[in-house]
Amino acid sequence: MYLESYFSKNDNLITVSAEQASVFAKKVAGDVNPIHDVDAKRFCVPGDLLFALVLEEYGLSSSMEFKFRGMVGDGVDLVFPNAQQDVLEIKDTKDKTYLSAQSAGVICQDKAKIEAFVRTYVSFSGLNFTHALLPLMEKHQVMVNPARPLVMYESMSFELHSFDFDSVELELSEHELLIDGKRGNVTLNFEFYSHGKQIGTGKKTLVMSGLREYQEEAIAGMRELYESRKLKFA
Repeated sequence: MYLESYFSKNDNLITVSAEQASVFAKKVAGDVNPIHDVDAKRFCVPGDLLFALVLEEYGLSSSMEFKFRGMVGDGVDLVFPNAQQDVLEIKDTKDKTYLSAQSAGVICQDKAKIEAFVRTYVSFSGLNFTHALLPLMEKHQVMVNPARPLVMYESMSFELHSFDFDSVELELSEHELLIDGKRGNVTLNFEFYSHGKQIGTGKKTLVMSGLREYQEEAIAGMRELYESRKLKFA
């Protein structure tokens, strides 16, 4: 199983260490957000890893929606229900909810298809900053705090029209930023393809905090830091 290096399991409890989460973020998702660094003060497990674990445990449904409720820290024991449910809630042993996952339609249990789908989707996260967020900040002349660029995963949903694929490509179709004071609500719309044929659509929402006036020099610095981190962890 391609995820086996990134979690530990004991009965229905799944635990992710900071080291496992950090390696997954950098090596699988290409996500170099400092919040996933082992020594980060506000370290959290990538939402993409939680998403991948749900699909690995329960399968890939043709219609799914994920809502991220809280930040999973280092070594938190997460309770994964023993059976597939239309609405799953991933909680810790103290009943705190971190992720809600709603599914409907046909369920695919083909491990090769699930891995292909997950790898393509999570690698999309590694492109969000340069391909979507930086252009949106420039367009709206705002930016996050360069010293602590806080961007949080909020939700993701998709609809698949077909499971007839052996590989998946993802293309960003639309992206928008709605500003509410110092908060920015980002929506990314995308499409799934396999060998040139569209097989589904999806939407991802993120929240950018601490917005401030756009400064070209600061943005250039963030871009340079991002690219250097990408090279460092490649």
